[in-house]
Amino acid sequence: MTQNCCKKTALFPGTFDPFTRGHYSVVERALNLFDEVIIAIGVNALKKPMFTADERVAMLQQLYANEPRVRVVAYSGLTVDLAQEYGARFMLRGVRSVIDFEYEKSIADVNRDISGVETVLMFTQPQYAHISSSVVRELLSYGRNVEAYLPPQMVLPGK
Repeated sequence: MTQNCCKKTALFPGTFDPFTRGHYSVVERALNLFDEVIIAIGVNALKKPMFTADERVAMLQQLYANEPRVRVVAYSGLTVDLAQEYGARFMLRGVRSVIDFEYEKSIADVNRDISGVETVLMFTQPQYAHISSSVVRELLSYGRNVEAYLPPQMVLPGK
């Protein structure tokens, strides 16, 4: 039996525009459960992100440069296809509220049905539950300081 057969890899998908302290907290706690976490930055042609996919990948690669168990990739298409491509048997999702939970449950059921990938929900720590990427983007658009909402040492492009 090879060592890879039992490797626990979780895929953490999202647009992460930008990656917040809440996202960072989920990854940090997930590293206690999984051997590897792949942060998968979804590219959707219908969305108008503040940061390009390349910028988001670069920000997260810099943030996790000293953590070999975290990999950062950009993708388009079905998330379960990416999970299978990387051998990830688990989908990692952060949940801030009951509304998030209902949405994530329906997606988890479909993902399990079509691919066998199990979803692991991690509840956001209370001190980060009010932080969302959309709020951070809005604050940035008005020139406000968002340092308190971003992971330590994360550098935004152009800042």
